[in-house]
Amino acid sequence: MRDKTFKKNAALGAISRRDLMLRGVSLAAVGGAGLPLLACGGGGSAAAFDTIWGAGAAADQIVASLAFLKPSMFPATVFNVTTYGAQTIAPVTYGSALNPYVDPAVSSAAQVTASQYGFTTGALASGTPGSNTYANMTIAGAFDSRLAFIAAIAACHAAGGGQVLVPAGNYYCGGPITLLSNVHFHLAANCTIYFSPNPADYAKDGPYNCGANGNLFYSRWQGNDCLNYGSPINAFNQTNIAVTGTDQTSILNGQAMVPYASSNAGNPAAPATLGTTTFCWWTMKGTASAWGCATTATTMGTQGSFNSANLDLLSFGSVEAPNIYTNGAAGGGTNWLYTLLGTGSLTAPTAAAPAWTTDSKYLPALAEAGVSPTLRIFGKGHYLPPPMIQFIGCTNVLMQNYTTQQTPFWQHNPVNCTNVLISGVYTNSLGPNNDGFDPDACNNVLIDTVNFNTGDDCIAIKSGKDGDTQYGPCNNILIQNCTMNSGHGGITIGSEMMAGAQNIYARNLTMTNQYWNVNPLNIGIRFKTNMNRGGFIKNVYVNGVSLPNGIMTVGKTDSTGITGSPISATQTLGVAGASTGNPSTSQGGVITFDCDYSPNSDAVRNRPPVVNNIQIQNVTVGNITPSSGTSGFNAAASYPASCFQAVVMQGPVKTDYNGPLPVPTVLPITNVSITNCNFGNPVCPATAASSASPSAIYAWSVSNVTLDKVQISGTTISQVLNDVR
Repeated sequence: MRDKTFKKNAALGAISRRDLMLRGVSLAAVGGAGLPLLACGGGGSAAAFDTIWGAGAAADQIVASLAFLKPSMFPATVFNVTTYGAQTIAPVTYGSALNPYVDPAVSSAAQVTASQYGFTTGALASGTPGSNTYANMTIAGAFDSRLAFIAAIAACHAAGGGQVLVPAGNYYCGGPITLLSNVHFHLAANCTIYFSPNPADYAKDGPYNCGANGNLFYSRWQGNDCLNYGSPINAFNQTNIAVTGTDQTSILNGQAMVPYASSNAGNPAAPATLGTTTFCWWTMKGTASAWGCATTATTMGTQGSFNSANLDLLSFGSVEAPNIYTNGAAGGGTNWLYTLLGTGSLTAPTAAAPAWTTDSKYLPALAEAGVSPTLRIFGKGHYLPPPMIQFIGCTNVLMQNYTTQQTPFWQHNPVNCTNVLISGVYTNSLGPNNDGFDPDACNNVLIDTVNFNTGDDCIAIKSGKDGDTQYGPCNNILIQNCTMNSGHGGITIGSEMMAGAQNIYARNLTMTNQYWNVNPLNIGIRFKTNMNRGGFIKNVYVNGVSLPNGIMTVGKTDSTGITGSPISATQTLGVAGASTGNPSTSQGGVITFDCDYSPNSDAVRNRPPVVNNIQIQNVTVGNITPSSGTSGFNAAASYPASCFQAVVMQGPVKTDYNGPLPVPTVLPITNVSITNCNFGNPVCPATAASSASPSAIYAWSVSNVTLDKVQISGTTISQVLNDVR
C-alpha cells in the first residue's frame, strides 16, 4: 500500500537555526566547523540568521577560505618556454574551412548530420569550436614543443616555483603535460596549444610500464581508478598548482575531432574518402554514424564494443579479484557477483559475449571484483579517452581565464583534491561526454564565473562508483555567477557518487539555453543516481537560477528497461500511476531527481541511494516558441512553452535490487523544498486532465516534498507531496 498525500503548507520564511536542528541538520554539516555562532543577548528575540546565504555564512565561508588561490601566490620568477626550445607553428585550415567529419564533400550525409552534434548551420556547423584547423607533425614547419614545456616545468619546480609562460602564438604539444608542485602554467593572450590527436602519444612515457598497452598514468575514468592514457594536462599528489590564461584567447585545444591514421585494424571504418583506418578521440564513444564510426555502435574500436583484450575476470584469481569468489576462498567457486557481472550479451562479433568484454563495462567489473587499480590496465588497445585536465590528490589548485576546445572526454576532472578554484574559464567543447567541470571526491571547491558550452553536463559533482570510494564524499562545493549554454544538465550531482555528495551550494546562475533551437539544454538542476551508484546526496542549497529560454520541451526517459520494474514504457511518459510510472528523467524536467538513472546499464544493483535535505529557491524559467515545423520539438504541444515538466522526482525503485537477501531499506527522496519558483508554461499542465495523462509535476517515492509559492502556467501552488511506495 502506498501513501500518497498532498497537504497544504503555510508560507515558508527564512530558515532558522531551530528549523535546521528540527530537520536533523547540524550547523557543521551546512557550514563546516568554522561557522560562527551568533550570540543571543538580553533574552529578546532576534531576526533569524540565514546560515546558508547570509553574509559570512556557509556559502561565503567557502569563498573566503579560497581567497588565497591567485596567481600572486606563486613566486614571481618567469620560465619562458621559448628559452627551453618551444617554437610556434602555423596550424592548417581544412579545405572549405570544414573538418572532414562534417564536410559533405568528404563524408556521407549521415556522417555529417551526426558529427555536427545538433548544429546544422552557420559557425556552429563544424560540430565544435576549434575543429576547422589542426596541427600535427606532418604539417609544414611542424615542431613539437612538449619537451620544452616539460623542461620549463621541471626547472620551475626545482627553483621552488614560479610561472611557466607560454607566449602568444600557436604551439603543438605531442603528448601530456604533467604539472609539479609550485608551478603556475600560464598561457598569454592569443596563445593556443594544439595537443596531439593521436591516443598513442598519451601512452608513450607515463610512469607505469604496461607493455603493449604503453607507459600509462594512474587515472580515474567515470569514477573508477585504472591505468590509462594520460590527460593532456595532469598532476598527481602535487601542492600549489595552476593553469591560467590571460583571457578567452588563451586556448587549450585537445584536437579530439581531428582524425588521424592508425594501423590498428580494430578501428571503426570511417567514410571511404577518409580512409578505412581514420579515427579520432570521439570515435571511441561509438556514436552511430558520427566521427568516423560505422552505422552501428557495436563496431570494433569503441568503448561499447567487444574487445578481446578484456580477459575473463577469473583470470585474476581469488587473491587479485577476491569479491567474485565465495567467501574469498580459492577453489570455493564463484559467487553471485561474478554471475551478475557477466549478465547481458553482445551480438557481434562474438555471440553471447559477456557484457564485461566491452571497455566501458570491463573497468566497472574489475572494480566490483576488487581488482587493484594498478592491475586495471587500459591505454593502447582500449577505448577510454582521458579527461582534458585531470588532477588527482592535489592541494591548492587554481584554474583561471582560458578556453578549452575539442576535449577527448570531460573537460576538467579534479579527483580527491582539496582547495580548488576555477574561475573565468570558457568550457567550449561539444563532443560526447564533454562535461565542463566534474569534481570527484573533492573538498572545498569554488566554481565562479565559468561559461559552459558542453556536449554533456555543464557541472557534474561525483565521488566514485563500484566500490572506488577510498577518497570519500564530495564536500563543500560552491557554484556561483556561472553561465550555462548547451548541455545535458546545468548543475548535476551524480551519477558516479557512491561515496556521497554533501554541502553543495549554488547561487546566481544563468542557464541561457542560448542554442535552444538546435542544441537545447536538457535539464536545469539534476540529481542522478541508482541502485548501483548508491551513495547519498544531502544538504544541497540552490538560490537564484534564471533560465530565460527554458529547457528542452520534449520529454524522454532513461529509467525503463528492467524486466519486472514498475517503471515501464507501457505507462504514459510523465505519469506516476498507481502501479507503474514513466518519468521524463533524461530531458525536459527543469528540476529532475533521478534515483533510477539508466538502471539497466549497471550489472550490480545492491546499493540503495539516500537523497535528503535539498532546498531550491528563486528559479525563474522563460518560454520559447519554435518556428512551425522545427525539428526536435513536440508538434502537438502548445507554445510558448518552457519545458516538458517543471519538476520530475523519481525515487529509488526497490525491485531494481539484485544483490544478496535480505533487501536493505530503500528510502524515498526526503525533505525537499522548492520555494518561490516560476516555471513558465510547461508542456504538461499544472493539473493533469486525467490519471492517465501527465501534469507538470511527477512524483514517485517521495516524502515531505514542499512546494511553496510555485508558479506553473500562471497557477500558484503550495503543497506537500508524499508518495511512499
